[in-house]
Amino acid sequence: MRRRTFFTITAGGVIALTIGALGWRRLARPVPARARANAQLVLRAVIPALLAGVLPSETAAAEAACGQALQRTLQAIDGLPPATRAELDELFSLLASPVGRWLIALDWARAQPAHVARLLQRWRHSPVRPFVAAYQALHDLVLGSWYADPTTWYGIGYPGPIRL
Repeated sequence: MRRRTFFTITAGGVIALTIGALGWRRLARPVPARARANAQLVLRAVIPALLAGVLPSETAAAEAACGQALQRTLQAIDGLPPATRAELDELFSLLASPVGRWLIALDWARAQPAHVARLLQRWRHSPVRPFVAAYQALHDLVLGSWYADPTTWYGIGYPGPIRL
């Protein structure tokens, strides 16, 4: 292959990738209702995995606690700055999309907490920075929302703030 042909093919590939990336970004911009549904889908699978060990042992109580954790996490997301919410919407949209589910080989609606926990641990220790960032965002959102509720403090032995 000649140098000129190589540079022509390379330039064409760069242009095609740029156009594709811009098109994907425009199409991937989440609609608010769809973004909320995507967040709920992913968080319903992630919350039991991240809260394993602190949830009540009774099934009905654990499901109720997960539902409360989901609502608190969604409220926490609503309180974030618009730019941060937009990034989270993109994360949830990617994870809930068919391409995202195919890439991580996980169906969020039917995922078992143990499988989600293994996936999250792979992300946590991944050399790929976006996986680590996604893990940290999900971890901090869910656990921060969980422990923001004083009724959950008993699980870690926290008596509450010091009264002055």
